[in-house]
Amino acid sequence: MADPAPPPGGRRPARRRQPRLPLRARLRRDWPLLVMVAPGALLLLVFHYVPVLGNVVAFQDYNPYLGDSSLEALFYSPFIGLENFEALFSDPAFWDALWNTLTITAFQLVFFFPLPIALAIVLHSILSTRLRMFVQTVVYLPHFFSWVLVVTFFVQMLGGAGLLAQELREAGLTPPEIMTNPDTFIVLVTAEVVWKDVGWGTIVFLAALSTIDPNLYEASAVDGAGRWRRLWHITLPGLRPVIVLLLILRLGDALSVGFEQFMLQRDAVGRQAAEVLDTFVYHHSIITGDYGFGAAAGLFKAVVGLILILAANKFAHALGERGVYSKT
Repeated sequence: MADPAPPPGGRRPARRRQPRLPLRARLRRDWPLLVMVAPGALLLLVFHYVPVLGNVVAFQDYNPYLGDSSLEALFYSPFIGLENFEALFSDPAFWDALWNTLTITAFQLVFFFPLPIALAIVLHSILSTRLRMFVQTVVYLPHFFSWVLVVTFFVQMLGGAGLLAQELREAGLTPPEIMTNPDTFIVLVTAEVVWKDVGWGTIVFLAALSTIDPNLYEASAVDGAGRWRRLWHITLPGLRPVIVLLLILRLGDALSVGFEQFMLQRDAVGRQAAEVLDTFVYHHSIITGDYGFGAAAGLFKAVVGLILILAANKFAHALGERGVYSKT
């Protein structure tokens, strides 16, 4: 039944909210869903929220050998306030690692983030189901390779003794330095990420494309809209909420560009080009045993990531998107 028309010159009366069920009634109604979610919530609590308490190490001169257990060492280690952060921010190597991390993140955000969207649109347009499944399998496969295998593959193809260099030498040409050139290292690591993960990144976008009503494409085609107009006015608006959500999550993870990929290639191109925050923490905290220093760097990463997520989510709300969360 249609809602009654608002009175002349007045506003439509607000709808009366339904009374909220008591807690016992909601538990009786939703207990199957709660049981299904309980294992995941327990894992999240144990492996994500409980370790947050360990951030107190960032404010201590932590010594793991004090006491008979790690918990006793946490209580017995002396509290030193912000000294670890002062040492972190006064270390030029930290600022070099931070700059490399932000530069690589920005570069990959521009040259990698749009590629899964484009690939998903291309795969979605393939009419043959068998061909689409074959292409999807081929582009998904590198995601399951370890970084050791990925870097080895690139070395065998682009290294000084690789296939490309051998072919150029046989042609009388001097092969370029690709795997050991610090000036082009950012392009190299982005190419490795593209080859490894561009196919895997299409999964969410393909799922979003499947929710777009096909009748919209048929109606626009009848009205004379070409392929590019349908892409611009139907496909991309349908993907926009997912794009905004994944972009916000990527910004929240801006200071984490990976560890194994850079650790494997750090010696080949040098610290100035390949040192990121994750490898910086490993070399200046884990190897040296200065765990408070490393915890301070990790806490700094977490705080910056949280600020970026909140800011990006606020900006998404201003554009009319839901973002990661919404108050309404």
